[in-house]
Parts: sequence; C-alpha cells; structure tokens
Amino acid sequence: MATVQDIIRRQTLLRPDRFTLIPGQPTMKAVVTTGNGGLDRLVYRDVPRPVAGEGEVLIEVLGAGVNNTEINTRLGWYSSSVTEDTNSFSADQERGAEQKEDGGWGLPTPWPFIQGTDCCGRVVAAGAGADPSLVGRRVLVRPNMRPAGFGSLENIWMASDFDGAFAQFVKVPASEVFPIETAWTDVELGSIPCAYGTAENMIHRARVTDADHVLVTGASGGVGSAAVQLAKRRGARVTAIVGRSKAAQVLEIGADRVLDRDDDIVAALGVESVDVVIDNVAGPSFGALVETMRTGGRYASSGAIAGPIVSFDKRSFYLRDMTFIGCTAWDEPVFPNLVGYIERGEIRPLVAGVFPLERIAEAQTEFLLKRHVGNLVLVPPPVEG
Repeated sequence: MATVQDIIRRQTLLRPDRFTLIPGQPTMKAVVTTGNGGLDRLVYRDVPRPVAGEGEVLIEVLGAGVNNTEINTRLGWYSSSVTEDTNSFSADQERGAEQKEDGGWGLPTPWPFIQGTDCCGRVVAAGAGADPSLVGRRVLVRPNMRPAGFGSLENIWMASDFDGAFAQFVKVPASEVFPIETAWTDVELGSIPCAYGTAENMIHRARVTDADHVLVTGASGGVGSAAVQLAKRRGARVTAIVGRSKAAQVLEIGADRVLDRDDDIVAALGVESVDVVIDNVAGPSFGALVETMRTGGRYASSGAIAGPIVSFDKRSFYLRDMTFIGCTAWDEPVFPNLVGYIERGEIRPLVAGVFPLERIAEAQTEFLLKRHVGNLVLVPPPVEG
C-alpha cells in the first residue's frame, strides 16, 4: 500500500500536460493558476477529472474558502526577496510579476496547478487501499500534511505543493480526510480548514489556558477571528486588535476587549501585561507587541501580512525568558480537535461572503480590501449527471 509520503511525492511531481483534454475523458470545471502574477493568472476552464490512486479518495468539492496563502503563492510573496506587506506587494504584482523560484513554501511551486487550501466535500470514490466506507460521507480535508509523520516537522500543503480544491473535484490521501456530522452548511464548513486549523495550531503550540491573557492581532480576519473564538473556548481573557468599524463584531464572537489597530498598544495595555501573543500581522507594530509580553510570555505566529521584516530588541527575548514559536506544521491533535469543536457546537462559522468559483478574481479582490470579518467562500458549479 502506498504511504502518505509516496502519495504526496507523486502529487508534487505534477506534469503540466495533465490539464490537456483528451476526447472522451471525464472533465471538471477548475481554476488553474498559471504562474506568479496578477488576477489574469487565474484561468477558469475545463480540465481532466482526477482519478483516486492507491491510498487516495476522490472528493466532490462543496465549498472552498479564500485565504491569504493562495494569493501570496500566486504573487510569489513567500520569496526571500520580498520585504513588503501583503497588500502593497499585491498592488504592485497585479500589474505584472516575474516568476520567483522561491515564491512558494519551500518546494518550487508546481505551475500550472489548481489552488484551494480549504475543502468541504463529499467522498465519491476510494482508490485501492483506502477505506471504502468513506464513500458518500461529508468530510473536511486537512490541508497541512506531514509526509514523514508527526515526529518530523517536514510538511507540505494541499494547493501550495499539489492540486487543491478550486475545482469540482480534488483527490487527496485518505488519511487526510475527516468525516464530520453537523448541521453546518457546506459553505460554513468550507470556511474552516486553513484559518481555524492555523489558529488552533498556534493556540495549541502556545499552550493557552484559562489563566492566560491572550492578545490577538488582525482579529477580524479568518485566522484572527478563529483565534479569538478558540482562545475563549479555553477560558482565556482575550484582547483583540482590529479596525474600529469591526470592533462590535469581534466583541460579539468573544473578545473581552478590543483595541484599534492604530492605538498605542503599550500605553493601552501596559508593559508586561500579556501572557500570549497570537500574531499574523507583524510589521511596524511587532516591537510594541513584544513589550506587552510578560516574563515567560509566549509568542506564536504563522504570518506577517503587515511586513515580514521587523525590528527586534533581542534583550527583551532573553532577559525575560520569552518563547517565540513559528507555526506552519500542524501538530497531530489540531484537526481532530476542530472536528470535535464543530460537532459539539463549541465554535461558530463566520462566513462573510459567498462567490461562485468562476468569480474567483472578484472574491480575491474583495478579500484584499479587508472589509469583512471572517471568511469568504467559493462554491463550484453542481456536477452534472
């Protein structure tokens, strides 16, 4: 039987000609991202329908969220040559971009390919060695995969390293599929995997408890709003940083206090007042976040949308025994935890908008305006026949 590592290795060695249509072959609608660049790189077209191989299942996609990672990968923002915040870089790159060999997450991005990190769907076929009882089940896909097992931090992502869910069908290793029983809609479930998994991983790694004061930056975004809910679920006291127009919505999902992103954070909270910082913003405010951390404080991050290059007084780090945690590889309990929270009604979805898959350019444009709280979700067209 093929191992997860075998399956993922096979899928990362994708052939560009796999999108060539052959007469009589089953097809599907998909958005193919053709390379680094602007919205014109998103091509909605017919492509061959994938077939589940050994150890894989084929899923009909019912809902797929929009995330920073798809946009950043398309633009090449992960390249070490990029020092700008994501919005400024996006504005420049939409006018045309050069290809960046290191613009992905480590492995070269397999252009052209299908993005889409989030997937709620229904299993329609199981390959050899995959559990046939999965067929017909509604599932979530864990997009962060650990091919060498959870004893290694080696990880790859669906839709960054191999084809994802911006399509009518996607095939994935059967081990990364989680059946779910809930009254949530397909769209609501489609908003969950990347944002909530990323937030849960940071909170898990930072060991948040009911004794902690947690500061969450970017609290209106998909990851930030998830982090507010997930920290409150653990009984923590949560201060959220968010634009003033969104403050009421963030308080409604559980924040105990809201600060405006233009506030003087140190003056508002005080030096050494916070146990844990959950930060995907970074940029110019990074130094102030560190100043708010208590001795022994924990800082967890999986992003840097306000800018990856920061000023950091290392004396604060070592003199106050702080812990800084980079969070890309998800720990083993993270995704099963999320499924349990949903099934027990311990968290709630925050769907800010829904778009047909063919309007992906409009959805990503709206996403970058950051006028919403929560997540935007794409819905593929129904499968005929």
